Amino acid sequence: MGSSYIPGIDNPHDVGLPPSRVPHVIQRAFMALLVAAFLVVIGFALTEHWRRATFLLGCALIWLSVIRVTCDSRTLGVFAVRSRKFDTPFTLLMGGSMAFLAMSVDPLGS
Repeated sequence: MGSSYIPGIDNPHDVGLPPSRVPHVIQRAFMALLVAAFLVVIGFALTEHWRRATFLLGCALIWLSVIRVTCDSRTLGVFAVRSRKFDTPFTLLMGGSMAFLAMSVDPLGS
């Protein structure tokens, strides 16, 4: 086990899955991009750019569905809520819906 191993945080829904073929460093980089997107979303929301925040949050959820398929549950931590079979389509659907709604809303200042 690596130095980042914490007993008891394995996702019970993913016990039988084989380990990811993506190197652990790349998995961490994927997670860093997700966290960075969430921080930018918070920045947009705090500066009242709601449409941008919603669109980027939708894109971040789509990205989460991609890394949910490619990364280990231990690397994802709290982002691996249920099984991959549930999390992937759920985050893809929610992210796609949010991004679509953000793009389809007419901007106020035209």
